[in-house]
Amino acid sequence: MIAALLICAVAAIASFVVAWLVRRNARRLGVIQTPNARSSHSIPTPGGGGVGIVLGGSLATAYAALAAPWPMLALLVIGVLVAAIGFVDDRTPIPARFRLTAQLALMAAAIWISGTVGPLAGQLGLPLPELVVGAAAVIVAVYWLNLFNFMDGIDGIAGSEAVFLLLAAALLAALHTPGATETTLWWVLLGLAAACLGFLALNWPPAKIFMGDAGSTYLGLMTAVLALLTISAGWLSLAQWVILTAAFVVDATVTLVRRLLLRERVFEAHRRHAYQVLSRRLGSHLPVTLGYIGLNVVWLLPLAYLSGNAGWALAAIAGAYLPLIGLALVFGAGAPEVAVRPK
Repeated sequence: MIAALLICAVAAIASFVVAWLVRRNARRLGVIQTPNARSSHSIPTPGGGGVGIVLGGSLATAYAALAAPWPMLALLVIGVLVAAIGFVDDRTPIPARFRLTAQLALMAAAIWISGTVGPLAGQLGLPLPELVVGAAAVIVAVYWLNLFNFMDGIDGIAGSEAVFLLLAAALLAALHTPGATETTLWWVLLGLAAACLGFLALNWPPAKIFMGDAGSTYLGLMTAVLALLTISAGWLSLAQWVILTAAFVVDATVTLVRRLLLRERVFEAHRRHAYQVLSRRLGSHLPVTLGYIGLNVVWLLPLAYLSGNAGWALAAIAGAYLPLIGLALVFGAGAPEVAVRPK
């Protein structure tokens, strides 16, 4: 356990140091982010700080690979590849069709290597071939990866969401399966959370550096595969993960559906997610980020715990999603943008 705690500390420090170095050399690296149609910021700010999370998370995964080379070593490599694509995209935008094809291929490889499709199919309880379940899992996971990227639009929100998901999963796993705390998978959850905390020291409002696609796509892939691994291990149920991710899923999906109904080009940059609308109304990122953290901890985490009892799963999912959908619509997720004077 001492070695695992040390790895967590190293992951946090490495993440902070690398993000700090990227910030110092952002212009030379070509990762200065200038405001655009999707931005909730008004001044150019260094990006690419998520590379620190990638290093910290990779150190934690490498530690796990010492005990379980398969699938941890493969997950480490695939995660770095996804992050590399994201970093290139941060500097020189890659056409969406090429980026999406690469993400589908890498996510499919990660899910196949993880060996989680069978247990996932068992939890669904539907008479579906594993090939169909696996294909659906890849599509949903790639949607989550891009959704997580879309939600990385204000200071601290994506990093704090990742910390919540990872620590909540570790907590629920420990409560459900006490022996989980002695496994390398459990410590990967904590190590990646520590890496996110190291980055958040520089990304907390007001942010000194942004995560960029390198960090957000990496976290999207890692949280998706780690979720499947915890389901496969019997630590968490699919329903619990559906609830834990609800805040990001609802905001992004309501925004997407509403823009589709308005017959807009959904691949064009925008800033009409509920969290972006709220940050403009309040004139600050901090209360919105804190609001999402509070929603996760006070509302979604208890519901996820409750859904561990299969008899309560559907009711808990409804209790998580229906109010959030209502809030997203009330706050104007996906609605045509109206100029709002900051307070």
